[in-house]
Amino acid sequence: MTAGPPDPRLILPTEILRPTWGARLRRYFLTGLVIAAPLAITASVTWWFINFIDGLVKPLIPNSYLPDSYLPYPIPGFGLVIALVGLTLLGFLTANLVGRSLLNAGEAILDRMPVVRSLYKGVKQVFETIFSQSGTSFRKVGMVQFPQPGMWSIVFIAQEAAPDIAGRLPEGEEQIGVFLPCTPNPTTGFFFYLPRREVVELSISVEDGAKLIMSAGLIQPGEQNGKPKLDGKPPVSA
Repeated sequence: MTAGPPDPRLILPTEILRPTWGARLRRYFLTGLVIAAPLAITASVTWWFINFIDGLVKPLIPNSYLPDSYLPYPIPGFGLVIALVGLTLLGFLTANLVGRSLLNAGEAILDRMPVVRSLYKGVKQVFETIFSQSGTSFRKVGMVQFPQPGMWSIVFIAQEAAPDIAGRLPEGEEQIGVFLPCTPNPTTGFFFYLPRREVVELSISVEDGAKLIMSAGLIQPGEQNGKPKLDGKPPVSA
């Protein structure tokens, strides 16, 4: 039995199946925007950072050592290179006995200055905590019920409460510090202590947690080619 011709009522016109020129131009524009915007923002931030470091370092270098004095155009990034070399050399010198002795002597002088002493110690402790390879601060991501039960928020898990702080908290439960960042700026937020049992740890990196917060949930952890791959299970309310 041979098949008959298709029903003309089921055949859509060609102009309906093909996208219009307006739809094509819109798709091309959005595709170009998705490609160009991240590149432009990254280049702008990088250029600003290079000029910022150059503005801090170049005034400290004599003009006779600057290539800008011998060339008709400035060399961007020269101050950044000098800063990287100088910081590396400083770290190398302070790694030996003589360098540590000079550093301890300088800190002893700063320790006698009332205002400068507190500022230096606070800034140094923050940098040591952030760049410490053995520290555990902000190495894990978790969730807590905030701002009310049943609503889960992403937090960065810090260290356990110090003995002085733990002595003022309710006894019988281990208290842990967490930082709850705000969307879309994760550098601002709330820091508080709560029982460890109320924190649900996640098996995602801090970078993925920051992306999740900055994108307001649009970029999910483990997302590849627009398809999320979540290995964890949803938390169970206590």
